[in-house]
Amino acid sequence: MAKTLELEFTTEFGKSARLSIDNPKEPIDGSVVKSAMEEMIASGVFTSTNGNFASVKGARVIDRNVTEYEII
Repeated sequence: MAKTLELEFTTEFGKSARLSIDNPKEPIDGSVVKSAMEEMIASGVFTSTNGNFASVKGARVIDRNVTEYEII
């Protein structure tokens, strides 16, 4: 089972941009995530092909299960 925290931002051009974090520390605290996202925007370090991050749009945890089968 693999979990990913996906952070979604609105860019300066009104488009969406996502940043994924593998194996996030749980439990996830929404207020801490929002605060961290706001700090990322303020730092100006992150950008995307759709422009610089401008505002927080949302966040979600994606839980993925993979089952491998041995084929003989």
